[in-house]
Amino acid sequence: MSNTNHTSQSPDTPNSFDLHYQIECFDAHAHLFRVKLDIQPTTGEKQTLSLPAWIPGSYLIRDFAKHIVEINARDSSGNLIELIPNGLSAWDFQSQLPISVEYIVYAWDLSVRKAHFDQTHAFFNGTSVFLALEEQRDTPVKVTMITNDFTHDAQWKVATGMPALKVNEQGFGDYWASNYRDLVEYPFELGNYHEIQFTACGIPHKMVFTGRLNANTDFERIRSDVQKICETEIEFFGLDAPQNPPMSEYLFQVMLTTSDYGGLEHRNSTALICARDDLAYIGMESNTDGYIQFLELCSHEYFHTWNVKRIQPKAYQDSKLDRPVISEQLWWFEGVTSYYDALFLLKSQIISEVDYLNLLGKQLTRIYMMPGRHKQSVAESSHYTWSKFYQQDEDAPNSIISYYTKGSLIALALDLTLRQQTENRCSLDTVVRYLWNEFGSKNNGVGIGLEEKQIEEICSSLCIENGGQCLKSFFDQVLYGKDDFDLKSLFKPFGYDFILRPAKNPSDTGGNIEAGVLQKLVESTPSSIGARLQDLPAGGIEITHVWNQQAAYLSGLTKGDQIIAINGIKVRNKSSFEQLLARHQEGQTWECHYFRRDELYQTQLTPRKAPLDRVTIQQTESDSRPSNNLKWLKE
Repeated sequence: MSNTNHTSQSPDTPNSFDLHYQIECFDAHAHLFRVKLDIQPTTGEKQTLSLPAWIPGSYLIRDFAKHIVEINARDSSGNLIELIPNGLSAWDFQSQLPISVEYIVYAWDLSVRKAHFDQTHAFFNGTSVFLALEEQRDTPVKVTMITNDFTHDAQWKVATGMPALKVNEQGFGDYWASNYRDLVEYPFELGNYHEIQFTACGIPHKMVFTGRLNANTDFERIRSDVQKICETEIEFFGLDAPQNPPMSEYLFQVMLTTSDYGGLEHRNSTALICARDDLAYIGMESNTDGYIQFLELCSHEYFHTWNVKRIQPKAYQDSKLDRPVISEQLWWFEGVTSYYDALFLLKSQIISEVDYLNLLGKQLTRIYMMPGRHKQSVAESSHYTWSKFYQQDEDAPNSIISYYTKGSLIALALDLTLRQQTENRCSLDTVVRYLWNEFGSKNNGVGIGLEEKQIEEICSSLCIENGGQCLKSFFDQVLYGKDDFDLKSLFKPFGYDFILRPAKNPSDTGGNIEAGVLQKLVESTPSSIGARLQDLPAGGIEITHVWNQQAAYLSGLTKGDQIIAINGIKVRNKSSFEQLLARHQEGQTWECHYFRRDELYQTQLTPRKAPLDRVTIQQTESDSRPSNNLKWLKE
């Protein structure tokens, strides 16, 4: 192991620390971290240690403290200090001497939100492993990432965005954070990861890949494409804008699995999880759907560097992460980010205009396939994210709407409305940059928090200043209403048709479609049972979701039912079932046998015409403008 030391101290680095965390990969087989917190010195009054209940960016109470296996504390004289439980996630203590708190954390959640540790790698968020001292939340802290025989023999390296004080070549050693809220903004990845580096607008970026890689992964293509995205987003906010870029370096931590997908944003990094087959591979001629999805994920989480981590609701800024924080603004912070994630692939010329319209059609399809959009407004979706969106059940499509997808639709409608009303003098870009300059870049990089409804007021003001109208009625409809709004009229002035069509088959996710196929769908709508299906390992299909008032619902089928035969013939898989639907004649009733639990049932199933819930966006045939009239979006 190299003894070469590296430091990256800045002029504002403290000379001493009253709080010092030491964390070690303790037992790979039992998936345990060992953590020690030294507190110097204490007041003698009652103090409280606590662990957060949730992590910023993921709005669900996760009770991280349940993974603390054991905990004890001793003062500097070696005396045991009593830790008195205070609720489920906190402990009270008293001491006049410096104390050391030692505890063990169980880590077996392979996600971007918690912690995971085995023989192959270790990952943790600060919310899972670092106790807060309530009375010193604003105190600078030191973190020592300890190496031991296991990490040394495995030749592990450390990847984190946390500023280093003094670390060796592998990254083990001392780091620091300015306060507790800052401390939990720096996830750590340890292991033998693959690493690529690039510079975007003068800012060093690193991307580390953990998990088994495909042998022909094209890292050069990934490096080039992600670099373009990062440069385009930095330039979007303006290289001469205050505090832009807002970070001095950036880290992508990528966990590769068979089929997972997700990301969580941090102030100078992001943790991602995706399927290894989604990555670009050597010899890949055109972008695959999986690779575009990966790039969208990178784009989405990177955009959060500005929109969420600095431009953010005021309600989130002062939270101790111990209880839910309610806001109705997630339509902006996640929805607008979802609108821009694909748009930046177009702006950076990674995808074509045709590809972008295809992505946009698929994104809008996810909204129109949700009957729940007529039951829940997007403001309600944001308000109840803790209890509904993050705890979805089988009835979710019928009862809720996603502020990600519906929010992206509102962002699109707002962009088109602003451009049309102001003759392109004002757009959604104008609003985002205004929020960055006047809110996100202020307060020493922390940002000035936005009050509820303040964003809507800013949009109206900017629209009026540029010759448009007040947008109150627009927001009343799109944020608090539950009816579909007229996208056809919004697209028309820009030379595009918004088309709602039936699915050509149950696997159709929306987007581009050949003119001849579209015409055939209009003339002869395919059949549907109004249910989402998955293959069963031993043959047959299982229902995962049922749409209300459609065929499966009317026949009495529900989530978990396993369809095994239609008209006395075995249903082998989804593909064979889709073939039956393709041959179905309108009005024809099927004899359907299915298992519910371990009991065999029979019902009459009458497929119906597929609903108009797939979206295609295409250039108006009669429009005479050149084919690149998406220029208004790319600039």
